[in-house]
Amino acid sequence: MSSSLTIRPMGADDDLDAEIDLRHRAFGPMDGGDRQYWRDEMLARIAEGAQYGVWDDGVLIGSARYYRMWQYWHGRPVPMAGVGGVKVAPESRGRGIGRALMTELLGVLARGGFALSVLFPATLRIYRSLGWELAGSRFRVKLPVRSLVSLAPADPEVPETPGEPSGQVRPRRAGPGDADEVIAVLRAVYAAARECGPTVRDPEGFRRLLGQPDLFAYLAPDGFLAYGWHGDGHDEIMIRALAAASADTARALWGIVASHTSATRVVYAISGPADPVGWLLSERDISLSRDEQWMLRVLDPVVAVGARGFPATAQAAVPMRLADPDLPGNAGLYTLEVADGRGALSPSSGPTVPGAHSHSEEPVGFGPRGFAALYAGVPMATLRAAGLAAGGGPASDAVLDAVFAAQPYMLDRF
Repeated sequence: MSSSLTIRPMGADDDLDAEIDLRHRAFGPMDGGDRQYWRDEMLARIAEGAQYGVWDDGVLIGSARYYRMWQYWHGRPVPMAGVGGVKVAPESRGRGIGRALMTELLGVLARGGFALSVLFPATLRIYRSLGWELAGSRFRVKLPVRSLVSLAPADPEVPETPGEPSGQVRPRRAGPGDADEVIAVLRAVYAAARECGPTVRDPEGFRRLLGQPDLFAYLAPDGFLAYGWHGDGHDEIMIRALAAASADTARALWGIVASHTSATRVVYAISGPADPVGWLLSERDISLSRDEQWMLRVLDPVVAVGARGFPATAQAAVPMRLADPDLPGNAGLYTLEVADGRGALSPSSGPTVPGAHSHSEEPVGFGPRGFAALYAGVPMATLRAAGLAAGGGPASDAVLDAVFAAQPYMLDRF
């Protein structure tokens, strides 16, 4: 690697056209609207000190950025850095530039107060070498818009919520000025549903999102919808987010999408694997597929466990041993304790832990990849078969599977 290599935050005085050109070469062509959007996005990241570049003899040959976000785990928000736009110029690949950039960024994120980091990988090798591991997915629903015109009726045996007459939800248009309210609604929906994986951006991020001219957004007291036209023929719709806490709101938001039946054939939606739309349709017209996988990195295991939600009835007291070559401050012996929906990871000097569901097995051992996958709900049997867990035994495996159980998904993409 060249001794003239420089990795640092990008500044407003740097050549932004060089970064746009780098993105074009790495990810493909952009039209004029895309170029302006990404220029504005880059300026926002630069203002936050969250856009990093790699220069070789003064020439920009790589870059990456991160977003300040919160990721929900069993309904509780955990501070998370979403990493995106990781790219290296084609002529500079194979020289370790990407790993050098991600090593620098890993240290920045660990010092920045984030408990977790998430990214969507184009390749796995670099990210796994630094402790990220596959953790969850984005799911895509496909259905004909005609299926939404006549939804299945609610079960007549289910009483209405007192004080909330059925069919009275009237979503309104949402714009950049509604960013704070959108965030509050999404937080409430994710918390009430005890969701695992979905994210919420900061207000400025939502203002930029809601300001996109090709995005149509609607807001209800307990729900949010964002969608746009999709496909070359403009006869398809892509729903980027649809979250609702009540049956009436879910029907009202899907009803807005259904109103396009005269001009639209197909609706796609980024959703969770258990989105209620599958239970709202009258016929078997829906298909669900995994759109892409994302990777998780635990940057601060103590904070990550303390902020995370857990199943309300799960209890645990399990000795653990963590290793983390790239963030050695995370390594050591710990005690994991979970009760009443909350958890704590405390440094420990002994091999056994007294308390609920304790046992005399040796500590369960994880590297950063294994601990990230465990945090995301990957079963212990899978981790052991993949070589990502050691020590412990059947008793600790059963407890860890129960407390970390999750089927995480994301709607956002960065």
